[in-house]
Amino acid sequence: MAQAIETIVANMSLIAALVAINYVLAFVCAVREVYASRTSQGSIAWLVALAFLPFPTAFIYFVFGWKHFDSYTRTRMKIRHNRILRADELKVIDRDTGRDWPVLVRSAGFPFINGNDTEVLVNGEAIFASILAGIAKAERYVLLQFYIIKDDAIGRQVAEALEERARAGVRVYVLYDDVGSNGLPKSYRRRLEAAGIKVCAFNERHGLLRLFGPMRINYRNHRKNVVVDGLVAWTGGANVGDEYLGRDKRFGHWRDTQLRVAGPAAQAFALVFREDWSWATGEELDLPVPDDVVPVGDTPALLMATGPADKFETCAIAFTDIIGQARERLWVVSPYFVPDTDVRTALYAAALRGVDVRLMLPEKPDHLMVWFASTAHADAMVEHGVSVYRYTKGFLHQKVLLMDDRIASIGSVNFDNRSFAINFEMTVWMPSPRMVEAVADMLQSDFSDSRIVTREEVLRRNPFHKLAGSAARLLSPIL
Repeated sequence: MAQAIETIVANMSLIAALVAINYVLAFVCAVREVYASRTSQGSIAWLVALAFLPFPTAFIYFVFGWKHFDSYTRTRMKIRHNRILRADELKVIDRDTGRDWPVLVRSAGFPFINGNDTEVLVNGEAIFASILAGIAKAERYVLLQFYIIKDDAIGRQVAEALEERARAGVRVYVLYDDVGSNGLPKSYRRRLEAAGIKVCAFNERHGLLRLFGPMRINYRNHRKNVVVDGLVAWTGGANVGDEYLGRDKRFGHWRDTQLRVAGPAAQAFALVFREDWSWATGEELDLPVPDDVVPVGDTPALLMATGPADKFETCAIAFTDIIGQARERLWVVSPYFVPDTDVRTALYAAALRGVDVRLMLPEKPDHLMVWFASTAHADAMVEHGVSVYRYTKGFLHQKVLLMDDRIASIGSVNFDNRSFAINFEMTVWMPSPRMVEAVADMLQSDFSDSRIVTREEVLRRNPFHKLAGSAARLLSPIL
């Protein structure tokens, strides 16, 4: 004991210096929070914690509170300007549809593009059959981006398809998220690079993000984006892994949805990839615009890419606007339901207007804390007259919205604050009668494989379940 005290006394100056540094960091974080505050409730919580418990709050703030994406914003502004000019040159901007959906257009900073052929792909077999067939036809380039890429059977099949095209002289680029793909072995990447494929993790170039390694846990690139020759593209909920084909014994059948877009709008997918690639690597891709980009269908589509680099809550504004416009039905499907106050209020208001508001959520959890929070939020919806369905056939992972007979969306956006404000996401909005009908038919089938949550069930929840849900809900802003 005496020796320990002597050691502390001998190092008192060092300890004092560390304490002083921590207080300085806490002060810097507090100033940053006041300057960049978006909600008073969240900012007050941070400020109180920083003032009374600077250690470890200052370090936690670096992980969850401080965004480092100003450089991404500059990259996007440069490339997005060229995106709008390119769309204008192609004469495919659908201005009439844009006038019908001004909030979507202004939030996305990108117009509706007409002349597309779109296809809803249901579940892994159809999803990967379509993507692999598309890659096999590539002549100029392949862009492939996923949150999760695994070195399993489907992961190796995708690698083989990319390698074959690369050896045929096609330019191939692969981008993955550091957190989602943290289990991806280096051998997988080396294999692709040996075939001439350029591969990059989203945050690997950015020293500050790597210095604060845990920060990458919070800000993730959750997009799923595949583009072939700028002529056809895919996005949706599925990543590259065997579980997405129902091969995981824990989850069994995996319910997911992907969207295939052929036509001029595929150029928007390519430009979103260029933004991410430029920020991740420092290299600006010079992708050729094919001469044969012509209308191939009649579906107008708006690709909305959102994330923590947005100057305002683009994703939340867009979804809240759609909810507010609903008059007949609003069907929302998501594996996670952890909305903020504004979104909850909009859903309650829609139910009070007499809108058929339905939420479809998974019966079984994959992330327990998120599932408890999601259940707590869903139970509150039931008490406010919103219909909540639990998908029972397997694990539900699709991200789909349907509003009236007017518009449908498919993308990577979960119905939670993480997707709305923290992650890099993408979704496609389609005010097409054909696509609305296709999505409605698909969801009707899914409802038949679901059970409805009753008020009696909510009231019967055991106290532990309610307590766990309430506690998890406190973490809603970062789940």
